[in-house]
Amino acid sequence: MAFTLYDIDNAPTESAEQLQDSQKAFGFVPGLHKVLAASPETLKAYKLLHDLFQKTSFNNTELTVVWQTINYYHECHYCVPAHTGIAHMMNIDESIISALHKGETLSDEKLAVLQATTRAMVDQRGNLSEQQVADFKAAGYGEQQLLEIVLGLSQKVISNFTNHLADTPVDEPFKQFI
Repeated sequence: MAFTLYDIDNAPTESAEQLQDSQKAFGFVPGLHKVLAASPETLKAYKLLHDLFQKTSFNNTELTVVWQTINYYHECHYCVPAHTGIAHMMNIDESIISALHKGETLSDEKLAVLQATTRAMVDQRGNLSEQQVADFKAAGYGEQQLLEIVLGLSQKVISNFTNHLADTPVDEPFKQFI
């Protein structure tokens, strides 16, 4: 089911300014933002969660691991290629980008634990075992990072589920990563 793809000119008034901000930030209005513009509150929530997640204790590689692990697990046709392109812009190591894009386990031990924990958070709906938490902490993470995964997951639920509902077309800059 295709949803309306709003632009700055036809978006609800409350969304038009947010789409202008997206245009300034990305050089284009991402398709996801065009869909979310139908609900100004949801667009605003998504963008706020995105900004907050980027301010967490995770570095760019770890942010990418969390995002792409969730995107891959949710089978998001839009977010997997979009975040692959974003990972390139963030100068993430190519082997990490490739493994995440394919859903493969990462070779870096600490990142593999982050990946496994993120996947378990989604799969087990936050009900991690004591062993999973112990493994996460043994890798150098803590309670703060567990909660930050929840934040990233909140952002990705909005985008992944919206893209499934709307069948959001992949933006031209990211089509090469399908």
